Amino acid sequence: MGLFNRKPKLPSGARPPLATDERVLAWAAVGNGEGDGVLVASNLGLWLPGRGHRIGWHDILKAVWSGRELTVTPAEPVAERDGYLVVADCPAETYLLLDPGDLPHQVRTRVTRSVAHTAHHPVPGGAGRIAARRVPGMDGLTWTVRYDPGTPVDDEAVAVETDRLVAAARAATAPANL
Repeated sequence: MGLFNRKPKLPSGARPPLATDERVLAWAAVGNGEGDGVLVASNLGLWLPGRGHRIGWHDILKAVWSGRELTVTPAEPVAERDGYLVVADCPAETYLLLDPGDLPHQVRTRVTRSVAHTAHHPVPGGAGRIAARRVPGMDGLTWTVRYDPGTPVDDEAVAVETDRLVAAARAATAPANL
């Protein structure tokens, strides 16, 4: 790729309010490019059109690229427990990208890189996925649990088993020499 094959610079009017240590990695116009906004991937997360804030890579549960559309499913914290958050799916948001450039690759790479540990476990009455994610600018891991649909999340037996599973996963992933 030479100098003349570079993607055009992100228009200043579409530039999100980046943090001091944040830099743009890739961007793509949404829809037909007639004012539908832009998706901007930075080292800290993904800026979605019309939101005014970024979604951290660690807060994206799923991102799927169809070849034309990028579908992003953010996480929503629903409860805070000892040492972890219980999260649920926010509604998925789909964006048509006619000239995606490097954006889908950056999204996949960054979301995947944020995952340090993930495992699916049965709990009383259902199941859940325990995940440890890396958060840019933070030491250590952030732990979350996303229960499968139909799991009785408010049941005390579910909470006790989840606490045990998260503690076991934390112990198994802790550095040995600390």
